[in-house]
Amino acid sequence: MVPSILYNVTVKIEKSISEDWLSWMKQVHIPDVMKTNCFTSYRLTRIIEEPDEHGIGFAIQYLAPSIHDFQNYQKNFAAGLQKEHSERYHNKYVAFRTLLEIIEEKQC
Repeated sequence: MVPSILYNVTVKIEKSISEDWLSWMKQVHIPDVMKTNCFTSYRLTRIIEEPDEHGIGFAIQYLAPSIHDFQNYQKNFAAGLQKEHSERYHNKYVAFRTLLEIIEEKQC
């Protein structure tokens, strides 16, 4: 069995625009990422901590069936989608990305 790949994007967005950002992510950005057909599902989460002077934290996790699907996303789609986000929220956020291999998963 080929392992699944979890692509995690953690974003801290300025509090004053966090509702706009969340709405845009749900209505535009995440659907655009999913339309690439490189991922089978996603999870949008809010980081549980008190907002600080730097903003509110969120993590978006996309599940890719294989590293090849993720590489296809990186090669053909990521730059344009990230540019769109960067231009819309210029200097209003910080983000980092993590790529994880799922070794085992069990739902109870």
